[in-house]
Amino acid sequence: MKKKIGVALILALGFQCVVLTGMVVSSALPLWTGTQIRVKTVPVDPRSLFRGNYARLAYPFSRVDAEKIPDKNDLRNGEIVYVLLKPGKDDLHEFDRVVLEKPAHGLFLRGRVQSRHQTVRIRYGIEAFFAPKEKALQLEKDLQTEGIAVLMVSKSGKARLKAVVGK
Repeated sequence: MKKKIGVALILALGFQCVVLTGMVVSSALPLWTGTQIRVKTVPVDPRSLFRGNYARLAYPFSRVDAEKIPDKNDLRNGEIVYVLLKPGKDDLHEFDRVVLEKPAHGLFLRGRVQSRHQTVRIRYGIEAFFAPKEKALQLEKDLQTEGIAVLMVSKSGKARLKAVVGK
């Protein structure tokens, strides 16, 4: 009986380790295998007492005019959308269009609808950049008007922040 309980405990712990490892690998995969792009960003808030020093970021494609979204009446909060990006000037990528089905090809970001009115707010998981205190304070000064976010985007549209620099 004790042997069965020991085996069950070991299997349970092993399963938990596999799940946690899978979560870490899934989160880091865009950094390892993604395509690097640069996009404009505007900082929103430099620090949080509870989360540490970070810059909260917004992007031009974080708020999209509802008229630019097909089937906007069927869109619900929390729904996954795909924002296609196109190369723009200064080696920066910019908004092209929003689709509700995952594109077969092209460069796109996978986002989730946060609110929908005349403009639809979309979150991508790249809205906060954490840094040590000195770097966060310097970043705050550098990004007073706008900056550049360097993203790594996987083929599934998941994006991760690689760096944030002043313009």
